[in-house]
Amino acid sequence: MKTVLTIDDSKSVRDMVMFTLEPEGYRIVAAENGAEGLETLRAEKPDMVITDLNMPVMDGIDFISNARADAAGSGIPIVMLTTESSPEMKEKGKSAGATGWINKPFDSDKLVAVTKKLLG
Repeated sequence: MKTVLTIDDSKSVRDMVMFTLEPEGYRIVAAENGAEGLETLRAEKPDMVITDLNMPVMDGIDFISNARADAAGSGIPIVMLTTESSPEMKEKGKSAGATGWINKPFDSDKLVAVTKKLLG
């Protein structure tokens, strides 16, 4: 079973990701901010990460930069799931190492399709 780490300061968003992906056979682990996400990344070794951009403690861009510098985060898909849609922020995410970008509110079918595409 593939594991997906979802990082978002909103419990409702973490729950929506869980409700969307668990029925598809994915195991979901969650964190409330980027710093907690890094700890969970190292402990759980997920197959994919879905992270918000704007969070307290450590935002999504800093999380991605730190994850990419860590052995646990090299080579795994990291998708931004955020309300932010400016080309500048998308470029910052891509430069930090984001694999993809999905805007909130997200379409469940799209999240499933992206997850299946990245994880097989």
